[in-house]
Amino acid sequence: MSGTNSERELIAEGPAVILVEPQLGENIGMVARAMANFGLAELRLVNPRDGWPSEKARSAASKADHVIDATKVYETLEEAINDLNFVYATTARERYGFKPVRSPVTAAETLRKKFVEGAKTGILFGRERWGLTNEEVALADEIVTFPVNPAFASLNIAQAVLLMSYEWMKSGMADLGQTPFDAVQQRPSTKEQVLGLFEHVEEALDARGYFHPPEKKPKMVDNLRAVLSRRSFSEQEISVFRGIIRSLDKFPRRWPPKAKTAEAGGVEEHDGDE
Repeated sequence: MSGTNSERELIAEGPAVILVEPQLGENIGMVARAMANFGLAELRLVNPRDGWPSEKARSAASKADHVIDATKVYETLEEAINDLNFVYATTARERYGFKPVRSPVTAAETLRKKFVEGAKTGILFGRERWGLTNEEVALADEIVTFPVNPAFASLNIAQAVLLMSYEWMKSGMADLGQTPFDAVQQRPSTKEQVLGLFEHVEEALDARGYFHPPEKKPKMVDNLRAVLSRRSFSEQEISVFRGIIRSLDKFPRRWPPKAKTAEAGGVEEHDGDE
């Protein structure tokens, strides 16, 4: 389906994203943008440090206004999750407890299944500097953690939300190889068209002295055809090449070019040598 972004259906569904005590409005805005990219729309904030609403957040959201406008603020985490049926807590640290630990793929599949069943779900994200406390993780049903470089495991909030939002979007795709648009379909060229290209290129190069010395021309032609035949051209690509070659005809085709030499008593024009 063609059209501008404003003409396309806006996806806005799925689990709530809950940020616990976020500090910077810019980070909240980038979270909203990441959510909107992948169809999430419900953002909940627990005691944001710089208050709410935030113009810095709106600016950083890059027109994800539907997320910003619908954002809800709570004083405590307990209040923010009271109406939810199932909650994931994100963390990069090992937690020695009894909660199952899931990968983002498994977590997204679970969230999708519960969404289809009509359950209300959420994903908790902690503070920029130290994440969630053990007490906050204890309020979740399960833990989700990311397969990151163990020597550099720190993710900022927007990155973490982006990863989970992406997995959420993928979990609803029937075909993971699906893309939002396809390349323009082109007709494959015929052998007649390819041979015509060969001949056109060779004639244009021959007229400009490319095949030099003459005794090497057969081998040079073979090499040229080998290069041009390494891939299958479409009809449109053949047309592009031949258009380029035709443009060369705006320049002199005579070979060797004429040169002028000074002679006693005047100037004589003669064919030059390479």
